[in-house]
Amino acid sequence: MTDVETGELAGRLGEPGLVLLDVRRRDEFEGHVAAPCDPRPGRIPGARHLDVAVLLEAADVEGVRSLVGEPQGTEVIAYCHSGSRSAMAVHVLELAGYRARNYVGSWHAWSRDPDLPAETGAAS
Repeated sequence: MTDVETGELAGRLGEPGLVLLDVRRRDEFEGHVAAPCDPRPGRIPGARHLDVAVLLEAADVEGVRSLVGEPQGTEVIAYCHSGSRSAMAVHVLELAGYRARNYVGSWHAWSRDPDLPAETGAAS
């Protein structure tokens, strides 16, 4: 699969059937901690949290599917801060049968554009 660019992701937010996974730590996801290079903390609206460390600890394919909670074949876009943790997540997700793609710009790119929406706090 190809990587996802900011414009494509912004245009697909809320699209039925698309799962957006934030694979950063929970404190990053909720906006309590941000890298000094990011102009704002938070997450992309609609993203679900699944720490890449938890994903990598899954014992097998069924464990990964249980964590994601979506049927095999679902399109999943993963992101983190700069695209490296999400690249690892994409590899694991593909092995579990998902159509996984990496948002390489990740939060580092998203947070720089004040016109793009962001959420903070615990997910509802």
